[in-house]
Amino acid sequence: MALYYNLSKVYAISDNDVEFAKQIVTLFLEEVPVEVVNVREGLEEKDYNKVYHAAHKIKPTLDLLGMDLAYEDVLVIESWSRSRGKRKEIKDTVKSLKDYISKTVKELKKDYAIY
Repeated sequence: MALYYNLSKVYAISDNDVEFAKQIVTLFLEEVPVEVVNVREGLEEKDYNKVYHAAHKIKPTLDLLGMDLAYEDVLVIESWSRSRGKRKEIKDTVKSLKDYISKTVKELKKDYAIY
């Protein structure tokens, strides 16, 4: 049983198409970790636009994969970047997002035998 994701929305929109689900998983594995790096880099560079755009880009994927905690982190990060908050205010949230994505990547690779 998946601990960090839930593909029920993917199966609901695809009429239980397993191949479609695997494509969504592959897309997640290719794109989301890269955008998390962009969030972290944007934070270090004090580039609020980079942080916002990277967080905004992954938001629908996190929702589709039922990653509620990561989705909530992204909403907080988006709001922080729009208000141009202080870095120390958001560091823990970015770390939480990174950790959650890392665990999900490991779990998806194991569950779908993707190496």
